[in-house]
Amino acid sequence: MKLFVGLGNPGAKYARNRHNIGFMAMDRIAGDHGFGPWKSKFQAEIAEGRLGSQKILLLKPQTFMNRSGQSVGEAMRFYKLDSTDVTVFHDELDLAPGKVRVKAGGGHAGHNGLRSIHDHISPAYDRVRLGIGHPGRKEMVSPYVLSDFAKADATWLDDVLQGVSDGAGYLANDAGGKFMNAVALRTAPPRSSKTPAKAEPQPKAAIKAEAPAPDDRSAMQKLLDKFR
Repeated sequence: MKLFVGLGNPGAKYARNRHNIGFMAMDRIAGDHGFGPWKSKFQAEIAEGRLGSQKILLLKPQTFMNRSGQSVGEAMRFYKLDSTDVTVFHDELDLAPGKVRVKAGGGHAGHNGLRSIHDHISPAYDRVRLGIGHPGRKEMVSPYVLSDFAKADATWLDDVLQGVSDGAGYLANDAGGKFMNAVALRTAPPRSSKTPAKAEPQPKAAIKAEAPAPDDRSAMQKLLDKFR
């Protein structure tokens, strides 16, 4: 069994926050892959299903972000899982909006959800970093992540969530490269080679009429030239 954890804060107030993109990813995977209904357990909402040959537990901690590790730890102990069986999906300030990266282990970079998970299960778990961009100044980070995505973000956000869902089966089977390819097909689809590039219109050549040169010949000269 693998444990997929989406990070966020519980309640309708936070549902569309940038900080809740992990929850959004879990909802998309559950809906697209026919997972069972969400239930309350381990201080979280959980849904069970399969991705290929792997049994997967989706988990959305309901403890608020800075205590996410409590919920993850409970689920791990119940199912006797190792930290390497866990993949955490979270918002990432250090990636541009729409960018996705997979990472094994590492630091928490000040992310409160990851910090809590570190404390409860160790840093040896996988992450899917979902880029949301940085507001530019440190003091703006908190209000930024706790604000809703803008309407202008709707297209790239949907592409990211669909790409993550498309590639979830690869991720369950530890094929991170194929997962990233599935995401890229949604977020940066290749151009079709069958579609020719539009040719730039060529300017029409300007045609300038020239006036005939004046004929200064005498009448006798014109007559002689005619019979030459």
